[in-house]
Amino acid sequence: MAKFGMGQGIPRTEDPRLLRGGGRYVSDIVLPREAAGHALRSPHAHARIRGIDTAAAAAAPGVIAVLTGADYAADGLGDMPVAIMRNRKDGTPMYVPPMPALVKDHVKLVGDMVAFVVAETAAQAKDAAELIEVDYEPLPAVADTAAAIKPGAPAVWPANPDNVSFYFEIGNRAGVEAAFKAAHHVTTLDLVITRVAVNPMEPRSALADYDAWTGRYTLYAGVQGPHAMRAMAAAIFKLPEDNFRIVSPDMGGGFGMRSSPYREYVLCLWASRRTGRPVKWVSERSEAFVSDDQARDNVTTIALALDKDGKFLGLRVETVAAIGAYMANLGAHSPTNNLGSLSGVYTTPAVLAQVTAVWTNTPSTAPYRGAGRPEATYVLERVIDKAAREMKIDRFELRRRNLIPASAMPYKTGFVFTYDSGDFAKNMDDALRLADVAGFAQRKEDSRRRGRLRGLGFANAIEQSAGAFEETAEIRIDASGFLTLHMGTHSHGQGHDTAFRQILCDLLGVEFENIRLVQGDTDQAIHGRGTFGSRSSGAGGAAMKRAAERIIEKCRKIAAHRLEAAVDDIAFKDGVFAVVGTDRRMTIKEAAAAAYSPMMLPKDVEAGLSEYAVWVPPAPTFPNGSHVSEVEIDPETGTLHLDRYIVVDDVGTIVNPLLLKGQLHGGIVQGVGQILMETMVYDSDSAQVLSGSFMDYTMPRADDLPFFEIGSNIVPSPTNPLGIKGAGEAGCVGAMPCVMSAVVDALADAGVAHFDMPASPARIWAAIRAARGARAA
Repeated sequence: MAKFGMGQGIPRTEDPRLLRGGGRYVSDIVLPREAAGHALRSPHAHARIRGIDTAAAAAAPGVIAVLTGADYAADGLGDMPVAIMRNRKDGTPMYVPPMPALVKDHVKLVGDMVAFVVAETAAQAKDAAELIEVDYEPLPAVADTAAAIKPGAPAVWPANPDNVSFYFEIGNRAGVEAAFKAAHHVTTLDLVITRVAVNPMEPRSALADYDAWTGRYTLYAGVQGPHAMRAMAAAIFKLPEDNFRIVSPDMGGGFGMRSSPYREYVLCLWASRRTGRPVKWVSERSEAFVSDDQARDNVTTIALALDKDGKFLGLRVETVAAIGAYMANLGAHSPTNNLGSLSGVYTTPAVLAQVTAVWTNTPSTAPYRGAGRPEATYVLERVIDKAAREMKIDRFELRRRNLIPASAMPYKTGFVFTYDSGDFAKNMDDALRLADVAGFAQRKEDSRRRGRLRGLGFANAIEQSAGAFEETAEIRIDASGFLTLHMGTHSHGQGHDTAFRQILCDLLGVEFENIRLVQGDTDQAIHGRGTFGSRSSGAGGAAMKRAAERIIEKCRKIAAHRLEAAVDDIAFKDGVFAVVGTDRRMTIKEAAAAAYSPMMLPKDVEAGLSEYAVWVPPAPTFPNGSHVSEVEIDPETGTLHLDRYIVVDDVGTIVNPLLLKGQLHGGIVQGVGQILMETMVYDSDSAQVLSGSFMDYTMPRADDLPFFEIGSNIVPSPTNPLGIKGAGEAGCVGAMPCVMSAVVDALADAGVAHFDMPASPARIWAAIRAARGARAA
């Protein structure tokens, strides 16, 4: 094993720089003659624009330009692109509403942009925007997901009067119908999965610079896929991709939300061209609550069919998913592309999922940590818990009766996925032992004596990761032996600088300190898909391995030439090329030096030492795990304390256990946050945002959480050469069902039969009081 190779818990190399103020975020970048942009946003959730007067704003101090929707249309720029298309129930294509960067005739949500002011300073731009007079005609609005498809609901788009964007069905309809017909018992459960704001630590921002001499645009923005952003910008401006350079520097969190081509980015690019100046826009937190893509927001009915012994026969899931007022670029992804997680880790032979996507006068929904996986796992694990109670079968035993055995791998589920590997029974056994479930009864009794309710939560989780899309890596080694790694992925908190160095230490035997990572610049990396879906270490690492193998092969030829041996007699290990059976050797550093001396090379080897590789995953990987939690509730106040959280995860090969724990911790916290406190709230009549700041939108804090206990059950994936499955979303996927399982378990002792997120003190208190009233009656 290399000194700093894979499997070692090396602290993140990025942290000293970031913690000491050395980060370089978009706001830190200042260009000569830079101007500031500010967006004028609609105060109405739905309104017709009868007129707009920008004269006073244009004459305000420091103002360079005031741009409107009419200007945008006149310049012939395109709408925001939509990547995933679906059909309506009758088979016709879904309705895709126009989404220009600035609207000119109507607004569809609070925060819709009607003008963009460019001035010498941000304060001047903001002051000038307040001088713009817009004549609005308010129209009826709808924000509630279930209400959006009720008869008489206000139409978000007149061209789509029923508010149904698309209908998506997948699964075995006949098999499910037969399963329910033959079932001994059917459990049905109605669930609401709330809408949440993503709230990354660093709000979105953009800095655009147009070069009139070359016709090239440069955009500095925190995006998860710089090359994808370049392609989308090119489509909007109707220009070749080479006219755009996207630079994504340090970024304070992405979580899927930064995958979209936001309208503010387009406005900065356009405004820079119009004004001849670099233009910067920085989101305020209040703007983020009305302009960032949001997530989740589902209403689901799930039904599970079982035989008399508790074997799962079939599963039927009907979901109404809100997609907001506009279709985000990946808006259809979360409600439709990860439904395979409904199979869970179980042998359910037939599954049917039906999704109805609806328009509401709210921000678009898009991928957010898990992107449909937490939602699917949440409804599945909750209906299993309810079935166990109804059939009076221990919930752990019910799950064990239906687990896919390790001996069955690879396993084709009764739905979408074919699992590559995993030992789900061991996950469960290890997690329950680590959590001391056998001692829970005593802890529950201790809580009862103190007047508290205690609940035990459990969930099995599995997710699809690192499939479908290719990834790239380029390794360049200079004559001194220093290695520069160019990646198509992008780190925004995952620790790529550390993990990728560790992988290269193992692959090439180079010194950890002699490796530099270059990322986030489309002029530096030829191609790349970016970072999302827990894919970077698996897909990106596989591309690195392929590039490293090509480096080794070239160096073997150089070593054979210099050591006067046949190429087949050259072995490579730990950074050293050696002639088998002799003491003749050459380090990779010496081979690199020779690579830049043409006179020292064989005739068929070109000078220089760099290799580029692309990895196309043959199949996805499937990280999986078992989660256990305990909560304690004060029934008199509704206050909840998350007392314990334990998880045993199988993420395949572990590159760095410290980074793994950090990823799991972060995911768990985001899942806990949604269950216990986070939710976007809108006025039911006006669709006005009621939780538009951190005064009203509650975020989890360190003192809301226990210390997490993490265990690993390593089963390497056979679908990539490093055996990595991924870990970025695993914590969130399991945390939502696990914590709610504990809440429901605790509330059952107070007579609460059903409970939906968020489990805030006020909602818990109200549920307990309602149950007491029902019992008294």
